[in-house]
Amino acid sequence: MTALIARDELKKAIDAGTVTVLDALGGEYYAQQHLPGAIELVRADVDAKAPTLLPDRDAAIVTYCSNPACPNSGQVADRLTALGYTDVRKYREGIQDWVEAGLAVETA
Repeated sequence: MTALIARDELKKAIDAGTVTVLDALGGEYYAQQHLPGAIELVRADVDAKAPTLLPDRDAAIVTYCSNPACPNSGQVADRLTALGYTDVRKYREGIQDWVEAGLAVETA
């Protein structure tokens, strides 16, 4: 099971530039809004794109999707772990929690 990260800790890591954030929703959802600096990476693309997007397998990575009911972030995190990434966590509450907390988002 993927370790979790809380919103406050994630915000600090984003602000410090010490984490790569992955949006597991993709497509129109990503275009509409995503966490600051987030990269779009859906489960179907992990094997093909991860080596290029995420060359450092020991770097801090956080996946997220819409909310706790959304399975996408867990699927992406699990696949990255299976591919040998060592520091993958999941922001289970997702972008819904981020927006409800009044934090900034970006659009494509």
